[in-house]
Amino acid sequence: MSSPLSVSTRAPESFDKDKTKTKILLLKDEISELQKVLYAESKHSLLLILQGIDASGKDGLIANVFSGLNPLGCSVSAFKVPTLEEDAHDFLWRIHKNTPAKGMIGIFNRSHYESLLVPVVEGEIDQKEINSRIKDINNFEDLLKNNNTIVLKFYLHISKKEQEERLMERQTNPKKFWKHNDSDWSVSHKWDRYMAAYENIFKNCNSPEWHVIPSDQNWYKEYLVAEKVLETLKSLNLKYPGKLLGSL
Repeated sequence: MSSPLSVSTRAPESFDKDKTKTKILLLKDEISELQKVLYAESKHSLLLILQGIDASGKDGLIANVFSGLNPLGCSVSAFKVPTLEEDAHDFLWRIHKNTPAKGMIGIFNRSHYESLLVPVVEGEIDQKEINSRIKDINNFEDLLKNNNTIVLKFYLHISKKEQEERLMERQTNPKKFWKHNDSDWSVSHKWDRYMAAYENIFKNCNSPEWHVIPSDQNWYKEYLVAEKVLETLKSLNLKYPGKLLGSL
Protein backbone atom coordinates (compact mmCIF):
# COMPACT_ATOMS: atom_id res chain seq x y z
CA MET A 1 0.00 0.00 0.00
CA SER A 2 1.36 3.41 -0.95
CA SER A 3 1.91 6.06 1.69
CA PRO A 4 -0.73 8.82 2.05
CA LEU A 5 2.21 11.22 1.97
CA SER A 6 3.32 9.98 -1.46
CA VAL A 7 0.58 11.98 -3.18
CA SER A 8 1.50 15.26 -4.85
CA THR A 9 1.41 18.43 -2.77
CA ARG A 10 0.17 20.43 -5.78
CA ALA A 11 -3.01 20.70 -7.83
CA PRO A 12 -3.36 18.71 -11.05
CA GLU A 13 -2.46 20.75 -14.13
CA SER A 14 -6.07 20.52 -15.30
CA PHE A 15 -7.23 22.79 -12.44
CA ASP A 16 -7.62 26.45 -13.35
CA LYS A 17 -6.75 28.77 -10.47
CA ASP A 18 -9.25 31.55 -11.25
CA LYS A 19 -12.14 29.17 -11.95
CA THR A 20 -11.39 27.25 -8.77
CA LYS A 21 -11.39 30.45 -6.71
CA THR A 22 -14.84 31.26 -8.10
CA LYS A 23 -16.03 27.78 -7.12
CA ILE A 24 -14.75 28.37 -3.58
CA LEU A 25 -17.00 31.41 -3.22
CA LEU A 26 -20.02 29.35 -4.25
CA LEU A 27 -19.05 26.54 -1.86
CA LYS A 28 -18.71 29.03 0.99
CA ASP A 29 -22.20 30.39 0.32
CA GLU A 30 -23.70 26.88 0.39
CA ILE A 31 -21.83 25.99 3.58
CA SER A 32 -23.12 29.17 5.22
CA GLU A 33 -26.72 28.32 4.32
CA LEU A 34 -26.46 24.77 5.59
CA GLN A 35 -24.82 25.96 8.80
CA LYS A 36 -28.03 27.82 9.59
CA VAL A 37 -30.04 24.60 9.24
CA LEU A 38 -27.50 22.62 11.28
CA TYR A 39 -27.80 25.18 14.06
CA ALA A 40 -31.60 25.30 13.95
CA GLU A 41 -32.05 21.53 13.83
CA SER A 42 -29.49 20.91 16.63
CA LYS A 43 -29.28 17.17 16.02
CA HIS A 44 -25.71 16.93 14.81
CA SER A 45 -22.41 18.68 15.33
CA LEU A 46 -19.43 18.88 13.00
CA LEU A 47 -15.81 18.81 14.16
CA LEU A 48 -13.08 19.77 11.69
CA ILE A 49 -9.57 18.74 12.68
CA LEU A 50 -6.73 20.55 10.90
CA GLN A 51 -3.25 19.09 11.22
CA GLY A 52 -0.08 19.84 9.32
CA ILE A 53 3.57 20.66 9.68
CA ASP A 54 4.46 24.28 10.61
CA ALA A 55 3.58 26.73 7.79
CA SER A 56 1.12 24.33 6.14
CA GLY A 57 -1.54 27.07 6.18
CA LYS A 58 -3.99 26.14 8.90
CA ASP A 59 -4.67 29.76 9.96
CA GLY A 60 -5.22 30.95 6.39
CA LEU A 61 -7.55 28.07 5.63
CA ILE A 62 -9.75 28.92 8.61
CA ALA A 63 -9.84 32.60 7.68
CA ASN A 64 -10.56 32.08 3.99
CA VAL A 65 -12.97 29.15 3.96
CA PHE A 66 -14.98 29.70 7.12
CA SER A 67 -15.26 33.49 7.21
CA GLY A 68 -18.90 33.25 6.10
CA LEU A 69 -20.03 31.18 9.07
CA ASN A 70 -22.23 32.71 11.74
CA PRO A 71 -20.02 33.00 14.85
CA LEU A 72 -22.99 31.97 17.02
CA GLY A 73 -22.82 28.50 15.51
CA CYS A 74 -19.08 28.10 15.22
CA SER A 75 -16.05 27.82 17.51
CA VAL A 76 -12.33 27.73 16.76
CA SER A 77 -9.84 26.19 19.18
CA ALA A 78 -6.06 26.28 18.82
CA PHE A 79 -3.97 23.77 20.74
CA LYS A 80 -0.41 24.85 21.42
CA VAL A 81 2.03 23.64 24.07
CA PRO A 82 -0.09 22.49 27.05
CA THR A 83 -0.36 24.94 29.94
CA LEU A 84 0.51 23.85 33.48
CA GLU A 85 -3.19 23.29 34.19
CA GLU A 86 -3.68 21.25 31.02
CA ASP A 87 -0.55 19.23 31.70
CA ALA A 88 -1.92 18.30 35.13
CA HIS A 89 -4.81 16.42 33.46
CA ASP A 90 -5.00 13.58 30.97
CA PHE A 91 -4.01 14.60 27.43
CA LEU A 92 -7.62 14.60 26.18
CA TRP A 93 -8.98 16.86 28.94
CA ARG A 94 -8.33 20.13 27.11
CA ILE A 95 -9.63 18.63 23.88
CA HIS A 96 -12.92 17.17 25.06
CA LYS A 97 -14.17 20.36 26.68
CA ASN A 98 -13.78 22.18 23.34
CA THR A 99 -15.73 19.74 21.18
CA PRO A 100 -18.81 21.26 19.51
CA ALA A 101 -22.29 20.97 21.01
CA LYS A 102 -25.18 19.79 18.83
CA GLY A 103 -25.93 22.37 16.14
CA MET A 104 -22.38 23.72 16.21
CA ILE A 105 -19.36 23.54 13.92
CA GLY A 106 -16.08 23.24 15.80
CA ILE A 107 -12.70 23.84 14.15
CA PHE A 108 -9.51 22.56 15.75
CA ASN A 109 -6.27 24.26 14.71
CA ARG A 110 -4.06 21.35 15.76
CA SER A 111 -5.71 18.80 18.04
CA HIS A 112 -5.31 15.73 20.24
CA TYR A 113 -2.96 14.39 17.56
CA GLU A 114 -0.27 16.73 18.85
CA SER A 115 0.16 14.18 21.65
CA LEU A 116 1.44 11.73 19.02
CA LEU A 117 3.80 14.19 17.35
CA VAL A 118 6.24 16.24 19.47
CA PRO A 119 6.41 13.70 22.33
CA VAL A 120 7.10 10.93 19.81
CA VAL A 121 9.62 12.86 17.71
CA GLU A 122 11.48 14.03 20.83
CA GLY A 123 11.45 10.59 22.42
CA GLU A 124 9.49 11.78 25.45
CA ILE A 125 7.17 8.74 25.52
CA ASP A 126 7.84 5.06 24.91
CA GLN A 127 6.00 2.65 22.61
CA LYS A 128 3.71 1.49 25.40
CA GLU A 129 2.51 5.06 25.97
CA ILE A 130 2.17 5.65 22.23
CA ASN A 131 -0.06 2.58 21.90
CA SER A 132 -2.11 3.71 24.91
CA ARG A 133 -2.68 7.16 23.40
CA ILE A 134 -3.68 5.67 20.05
CA LYS A 135 -6.27 3.51 21.81
CA ASP A 136 -7.58 6.47 23.82
CA ILE A 137 -7.86 8.65 20.71
CA ASN A 138 -9.77 6.00 18.78
CA ASN A 139 -12.15 5.47 21.70
CA PHE A 140 -12.58 9.24 22.04
CA GLU A 141 -13.51 9.67 18.40
CA ASP A 142 -15.91 6.72 18.65
CA LEU A 143 -17.55 8.47 21.60
CA LEU A 144 -18.00 11.63 19.54
CA LYS A 145 -19.42 9.67 16.61
CA ASN A 146 -21.87 7.86 18.91
CA ASN A 147 -23.14 11.24 20.07
CA ASN A 148 -23.86 12.58 16.56
CA THR A 149 -20.62 14.48 16.09
CA ILE A 150 -19.23 14.06 12.59
CA VAL A 151 -15.45 14.27 12.63
CA LEU A 152 -13.58 15.42 9.51
CA LYS A 153 -9.81 15.08 9.74
CA PHE A 154 -7.61 17.03 7.32
CA TYR A 155 -3.85 16.77 6.97
CA LEU A 156 -2.51 19.79 5.07
CA HIS A 157 0.21 18.25 2.92
CA ILE A 158 3.04 20.56 1.84
CA SER A 159 6.47 19.78 0.47
CA LYS A 160 9.65 20.38 2.45
CA LYS A 161 10.71 22.95 -0.16
CA GLU A 162 7.43 24.84 0.18
CA GLN A 163 7.70 24.85 3.96
CA GLU A 164 11.21 26.30 3.83
CA GLU A 165 10.06 29.07 1.47
CA ARG A 166 7.16 29.96 3.77
CA LEU A 167 9.39 30.00 6.84
CA MET A 168 11.80 32.30 5.02
CA GLU A 169 8.92 34.61 4.09
CA ARG A 170 8.10 35.00 7.78
CA GLN A 171 11.53 36.59 8.18
CA THR A 172 11.26 38.94 5.18
CA ASN A 173 7.58 39.93 4.92
CA PRO A 174 6.66 42.58 7.54
CA LYS A 175 3.07 41.32 7.56
CA LYS A 176 4.29 37.90 8.64
CA PHE A 177 7.02 38.79 11.14
CA TRP A 178 4.61 37.94 13.96
CA LYS A 179 4.41 34.35 12.77
CA HIS A 180 8.16 33.79 12.95
CA ASN A 181 9.42 31.47 15.65
CA ASP A 182 12.98 30.16 15.76
CA SER A 183 11.68 26.79 16.93
CA ASP A 184 9.93 26.31 13.58
CA TRP A 185 13.32 25.73 11.98
CA SER A 186 14.21 23.03 14.49
CA VAL A 187 10.98 21.28 13.54
CA SER A 188 11.88 21.63 9.86
CA HIS A 189 15.22 19.95 10.52
CA LYS A 190 13.35 16.94 11.92
CA TRP A 191 11.11 16.67 8.86
CA ASP A 192 11.60 12.92 8.34
CA ARG A 193 10.78 12.14 11.96
CA TYR A 194 7.58 14.16 11.79
CA MET A 195 6.55 12.46 8.55
CA ALA A 196 7.11 9.08 10.18
CA ALA A 197 4.98 10.14 13.15
CA TYR A 198 2.18 11.22 10.81
CA GLU A 199 2.42 7.93 8.91
CA ASN A 200 1.88 6.12 12.21
CA ILE A 201 -1.17 8.29 12.93
CA PHE A 202 -2.67 7.62 9.49
CA LYS A 203 -2.11 3.90 9.94
CA ASN A 204 -3.52 3.54 13.45
CA CYS A 205 -6.08 6.35 13.79
CA ASN A 206 -7.96 6.25 10.50
CA SER A 207 -11.57 5.87 11.57
CA PRO A 208 -12.87 8.45 10.75
CA GLU A 209 -10.49 8.52 7.82
CA TRP A 210 -7.89 11.18 7.17
CA HIS A 211 -8.15 13.43 4.14
CA VAL A 212 -4.68 14.30 2.87
CA ILE A 213 -5.00 17.72 1.24
CA PRO A 214 -2.34 18.93 -1.25
CA SER A 215 -1.51 22.35 0.20
CA ASP A 216 1.41 23.92 -1.66
CA GLN A 217 -1.19 26.10 -3.42
CA ASN A 218 -3.61 27.71 -0.97
CA TRP A 219 -6.46 28.05 -3.48
CA TYR A 220 -6.46 24.31 -4.22
CA LYS A 221 -6.26 23.41 -0.53
CA GLU A 222 -9.21 25.70 0.28
CA TYR A 223 -11.25 24.27 -2.56
CA LEU A 224 -10.77 20.65 -1.47
CA VAL A 225 -11.60 21.33 2.17
CA ALA A 226 -14.66 23.45 1.34
CA GLU A 227 -15.89 20.79 -1.07
CA LYS A 228 -15.58 18.05 1.56
CA VAL A 229 -17.28 20.11 4.28
CA LEU A 230 -20.20 20.90 1.97
CA GLU A 231 -20.50 17.27 0.88
CA THR A 232 -20.63 16.21 4.54
CA LEU A 233 -23.28 18.77 5.50
CA LYS A 234 -25.43 17.74 2.52
CA SER A 235 -25.17 14.08 3.55
CA LEU A 236 -26.92 14.87 6.85
CA ASN A 237 -30.20 15.74 5.07
CA LEU A 238 -30.63 18.72 7.38
CA LYS A 239 -34.09 20.25 7.80
CA TYR A 240 -35.43 23.22 9.67
CA PRO A 241 -37.57 22.09 12.64
CA GLY A 242 -41.32 22.03 12.08
CA LYS A 243 -43.87 24.00 14.05
CA LEU A 244 -43.79 23.09 17.74
CA LEU A 245 -46.87 21.39 19.18
CA GLY A 246 -49.14 23.92 20.81
CA SER A 247 -47.65 26.83 18.87
CA LEU A 248 -49.82 29.26 16.92
